[in-house]
Amino acid sequence: MKDVAALAGVSAKTVSNVVTGSFAVSGETREKVEQAMRQLDFVPNLSARGMRTGRSGTIAVALPDLATAYSAELVHSIVQAAHQRGLAVQIEETALEPEREGELLARARTRLVDGLILNPVRLEDSILRHADQLPPLVVIGEVEQHRADHVRIDSRRAAADMTRHVLAKGARRVAVIGGDDDPRHATATSRQRLEGVRDALREAGIPHDPSLELNRLPWSMASGAAAMQELLNRRIAFDAVIAFTDSLALGALHALDTHGIRVPDDVLLTGFDDVELSAFTAPALTTVAFDRNALAEAALTLLTARMDDRAMPPRSMTLPHAIRARASTSASPAGHRA
Repeated sequence: MKDVAALAGVSAKTVSNVVTGSFAVSGETREKVEQAMRQLDFVPNLSARGMRTGRSGTIAVALPDLATAYSAELVHSIVQAAHQRGLAVQIEETALEPEREGELLARARTRLVDGLILNPVRLEDSILRHADQLPPLVVIGEVEQHRADHVRIDSRRAAADMTRHVLAKGARRVAVIGGDDDPRHATATSRQRLEGVRDALREAGIPHDPSLELNRLPWSMASGAAAMQELLNRRIAFDAVIAFTDSLALGALHALDTHGIRVPDDVLLTGFDDVELSAFTAPALTTVAFDRNALAEAALTLLTARMDDRAMPPRSMTLPHAIRARASTSASPAGHRA
């Protein structure tokens, strides 16, 4: 470290701050130190650091489905935010298997990782509900709980805002892909977003129609296409589709195109998450957008604070969302007739 400090023209303490991430260092200073480290082929001994600090320098991030574009983009943001704090990241997939969450908590308790960022699917299945004690942990997503720090967007309000958007375009028969009343398919996200759609319909004096609501897991493009095909098979008229992820919406778009149903001329179509691909479809997809970098920063800020002080009361942050209006809702729909 002394050699690196001499080459970079900084103190050994500054080099330590860059290596450990324990104190903020300016971007210019960090670059000087990292350049000197590369030039001298300096590799920090993280095992020795862990023995001194009681920390591994690694956190774990667990998402339900790593195959989606949303997960890929969110992990990218979290890894960037973690690296800026000198933390390495382990990536895990939990799916609908709560025992995987238990394995992660055990890893944190034995200090193989310093903390967790967890996106549970349902509270009733999650280790959050059953664990006696929790390690440093931040929950992201829609599961409502009060045991751990939490970063979320208001999914119910966002779904209601999107429904108001298509209603303002003239839609009156609004189909839903991603939510229904079947408890076998229900997740915290599907419940909140379905309630949001129903809130907006109720506000407009339009009763919700269960025959226009479908949910297929996992929330993939294939599931979106299959759900749209089933909706068409029911032979019920609709003039808008609210899909609860962009992946579901893109699958639905493919199925509509296969049947010669035009978006937006016949049917309005919307998604949720504003993944990169949504801006490059034909037509470009209207979607609920929020800042994933801000979500990652908030999660890491809460997690590092929790790692320093486990006794503080749990905190919750709700991030803003916006309707990203694009071509898939740019016209008043004629409506698909059964």
